[in-house]
Amino acid sequence: MLEEEGILELAVKHTTHPPAHWIHNQCTLNSEVALRVGGNFFYDPQPEDIPANIVLIAGGVGINPLFSILLHIADLHRAQGDGYKIGTTKLFYCAKNAHELLFRKQILGLTNAFPGKITCSFHVTKQNSPICEKLQPYIKGRLSGSDLEKCISKNTLWYICGPPPMIESISMLLENLGVVQGNIFFEKWW
Repeated sequence: MLEEEGILELAVKHTTHPPAHWIHNQCTLNSEVALRVGGNFFYDPQPEDIPANIVLIAGGVGINPLFSILLHIADLHRAQGDGYKIGTTKLFYCAKNAHELLFRKQILGLTNAFPGKITCSFHVTKQNSPICEKLQPYIKGRLSGSDLEKCISKNTLWYICGPPPMIESISMLLENLGVVQGNIFFEKWW
């Protein structure tokens, strides 16, 4: 969206963390905001690359960079005639409850637009009320090793973003399942 429309969207959770608190309580139209970009958490395949399967694992607002990757993958699927060979993409998105799952409608739209190429499962860990049937596919409970084991192959790249304890436990679980450390990428912003 930034290149095409000059728009940068942010999803910021309501918390007492100073930057988030400022955005929700003090930021106004035309407020100046400084952004810093960088790091090695990106997915940028080239047309000559061997197709890789992608697994995205998001915890809470950790969906932000993963949603950007998912949108990029959808664009690459649309451009397959340009020489890109894209494998499958699986998103595991975990949150406390269904209300905290950001971009849910857009994600489901992508799974419908690219059936079998982009799939998703939503995991809710502290849902107190029943989940409405129209809000499916939801799984009550944490992401498990058996969920991840189904996605393991030597040409799978793993991108994880969420709370640090989640990132550490998922990374360790993947390594214990035989995933090469060089195929695991994570973003920690805390």
